[in-house]
Amino acid sequence: MPLTHEEFAGLTHLGSGKVRELFAVGDDAVLLVASDRISAFDVVLPTEIPDKGAVLTGLSLWWFDQLADIVPGHVITADVDEYPAELAPYREQLRGRSMLCRRLEMVPIECVARGYLTGSGLKDYQRTGAVSGHELPEGLVDGSRLPHPIYTPSTKAPIGEHDENISRADAAGRLGAELAAELEKLTLQLFGRASDLAAERGILLADTKLEFGYDRDGVLRLGDEVLTPDSSRFWPADEWSPGGPQPSFDKQFVRDYLLTTGWDRQPPAPELPDDIVESTRARYVEAYERLTGHSFSDYLSTV
Repeated sequence: MPLTHEEFAGLTHLGSGKVRELFAVGDDAVLLVASDRISAFDVVLPTEIPDKGAVLTGLSLWWFDQLADIVPGHVITADVDEYPAELAPYREQLRGRSMLCRRLEMVPIECVARGYLTGSGLKDYQRTGAVSGHELPEGLVDGSRLPHPIYTPSTKAPIGEHDENISRADAAGRLGAELAAELEKLTLQLFGRASDLAAERGILLADTKLEFGYDRDGVLRLGDEVLTPDSSRFWPADEWSPGGPQPSFDKQFVRDYLLTTGWDRQPPAPELPDDIVESTRARYVEAYERLTGHSFSDYLSTV
């Protein structure tokens, strides 16, 4: 059955995202629950991807550990046996797909880093020759490696609406120059570390979206999920071939299928056929296993 916040009627529901449900726990913690929902073109699809929520959670936890020396994360624990008593009735629904986290005052922009040109960055480049104020060389194509990673912040759009790329100057105007500069530095540091780790495993990190927020003590922390197939584009390095869409371990596979259906990108979206569901699940699981070096079935058996 699809996971919805109605399953947790005894908890204080703070909101629903495209994939996650968010609940208040005490005065200073939140529970993030990752469903198996999948979205494309900012529309939540009617078909779920089995185990997707567990992949997102397990991979996020691994990345938070890898990046903790650069910036602290918001996770308190993902061990359901360590959760507060009020969560005990929901332990099995939460196992493997939830994180108990510090409550953060979120920074109101998305922090995006790009090492390759594709997606909305490609569209901006084709229109203007630049992405978020970064002037780029002529002649780049879909999948081109950029001369160096760039920081391209964007707005945070409500569900069903599109994030919009903004310039670094616009970000500074919204946040103040000091915080904007700190976010840019951290985003590029995190992207560099993640790109190196992924490359060691035969994966190109094309781009990623990060979110930050302040805890009650004023500490800036990495929040939400991090470096999953939902928030990043992962490409197999040995199949990289600029000039068109790349083979991927992320939901680009679903987007590419939907483009063949004639769907107008407005809700409701079409159902996904079984073979697309199975292939998408396999890509998510392969991303987890290749990046972490661990078996996904082992993760499920130990949480």
